[in-house]
Amino acid sequence: MRIELEKRPDVSKLYTFVSPLLALVLTLAVGAIMFAMLGKDPVEALDAFFVEPLLEVWSLHELAIKAAPLILIAVGLAVCYRSNNWNIGAEGQFTIGAITGSYLPIVFYDWHSPLVLPLMLLLGALGGALFAAIPALLKAHFNTNEILTSLMLVYIAQLFLDWLIRGAWRDPQGFNFPVSRDFAPEAVLPAIWEESGRAHWAFLFAIIAAIGVWFMLRYTLKGFEIVVLGQSERAGRFAGFSSRKMIWFSFLFSGALAGLAGIAEVSGSIGHLQPAISPGYGFTAIIVAFLGRLNPLGVIASGLVLALTYLGGEAAQLSLGVSDKVTRVFQGLLLFFVLSCDTLIYYKIRIVWSRVRGGVA
Repeated sequence: MRIELEKRPDVSKLYTFVSPLLALVLTLAVGAIMFAMLGKDPVEALDAFFVEPLLEVWSLHELAIKAAPLILIAVGLAVCYRSNNWNIGAEGQFTIGAITGSYLPIVFYDWHSPLVLPLMLLLGALGGALFAAIPALLKAHFNTNEILTSLMLVYIAQLFLDWLIRGAWRDPQGFNFPVSRDFAPEAVLPAIWEESGRAHWAFLFAIIAAIGVWFMLRYTLKGFEIVVLGQSERAGRFAGFSSRKMIWFSFLFSGALAGLAGIAEVSGSIGHLQPAISPGYGFTAIIVAFLGRLNPLGVIASGLVLALTYLGGEAAQLSLGVSDKVTRVFQGLLLFFVLSCDTLIYYKIRIVWSRVRGGVA
């Protein structure tokens, strides 16, 4: 007996819509079992994880803060993945964007001007794009696997940040702690509604980026090019589209949004550079992109859901005393069930029975 996957002739639109919801339900069910095995009341645990963080205004602001980088990065990744280019290194592009964007407030800390913040955001996007250009160059001109190259560059970016903060960019008045100077007020991303919480303009950047990319994919020639090349490179060549140019476009675009997310996170939420600036936003954004069906508007909803897992994990640590690794478990389960449900949308499971002849199967 063997199990085979047989491609379905038609894909159900209903199943395509229901698939992420089913994946979420299955994740909650397995999560409840996990909490029960940990000796916790499943209902109480899921309430602490997914309901309590939504009951206070200040926690909604925290939800927006955590959703902003996820949405920004995932929107760029959606463009990459729909064009059949697999950028797995958004975490590194996020880190490099934070570094290049922080150059002005750290090196030229005496410069106080309204231009500081716009230039920081521009440098952050530029740094992320240039770092993403490395796997783009290797794939477009040397046919190198972009999954491996973009992933390996993540560790280079993180080690480079650690080296900077423990060396040249360490705050001389920071009592030898590995942090940079605090950013001047001109270099801090302002809050949207400071009276009720600290959510900043990065969330608005994320919403604008999602709507803009949705419009591009749906109504422009570039969006049509992305879809055609993603579905069939051969058909794209007949239409006059260049797969090599699309590699460059998709990587630079996704890297720029990841870099923008990096400097926005440092400027708006942290206020200085430090060795750890991300809990894994670049990797979690991959789940966000697929849960949102690679649709920028769907990415907004899935970004909020995954941001809720970060908040819920923190709340569960305090109220239930569970490990912070529970958040990663939920995110991994969600990705597993999303991919599993998607597989059943596009393929039928067929069991093939083989007869035994002459004692040999």
